Amino acid sequence: MKFRPCIDLHEGMVKQIVGSTLSDKDTDKTRTNFIADTPASWFAELYKKDNLKGGHIIQLGKGNESAAQSALKIWPGNMQIGGGVNAENAAGWIDKGAQSVIVTSYVFHDGVIDEQRLKSLSDIVGKKRLVLDLSCRKKNGEYYVVTNRWQTFTDEKVTHKLLDYLSKYCHEYLIHAVDVEGKCSGIETELVKILGTWAGLPVTYAGGISNPDDIEAIKTIGRNAIDFTVGSALDIFGGSNLKYSDLVQKYGN
Repeated sequence: MKFRPCIDLHEGMVKQIVGSTLSDKDTDKTRTNFIADTPASWFAELYKKDNLKGGHIIQLGKGNESAAQSALKIWPGNMQIGGGVNAENAAGWIDKGAQSVIVTSYVFHDGVIDEQRLKSLSDIVGKKRLVLDLSCRKKNGEYYVVTNRWQTFTDEKVTHKLLDYLSKYCHEYLIHAVDVEGKCSGIETELVKILGTWAGLPVTYAGGISNPDDIEAIKTIGRNAIDFTVGSALDIFGGSNLKYSDLVQKYGN
């Protein structure tokens, strides 16, 4: 189990946002936990110094390309990029220094998997450079992949069957538990169990981590097979319960 760093970008700035409140249509409802006074490149420099590879940069809406590119330039070939990625721009992000591209909405189109788009994207960048984001919310006791800033439910459930099916196109999964994302209220243990009992590609879990006990729970429930990322609870993002230096020392690459 490894600690994967993150850079979440909103309106060109590094922020931590309560995921379930994010919307392009009603920005007044977006709840923000943290706004950095340092640029994205500062965080990339920090991750480079500590040799943390495989972290992700997520563009939450428009106006983040310049900030994303500045971070990739600092730590080229070692960070993933997501947010607005499609078949037209995916290769360009690789050229700009992304290790991999992260995709959700483009592939989960109109509520279902668009296999033509998925295959095309995988062919363009290669399976080893494609990460599928299966961020999900709970409905009727099951986890469904959500798109469009995590507001739109698809028909696709996060199951071992789905993970098996998609694994032929990508090399890794990133999965945010959206209902607890940014709330520091504890992890989605049922989701972690689903991921931990699947034997396949690397998986990174995000959402609700608030203290060291949550990380230990991921390690136990996830059978030491799931990587994790931390947002609002981390001291470099304004949190008080988890220290970045501690996570680097214990769970760094």
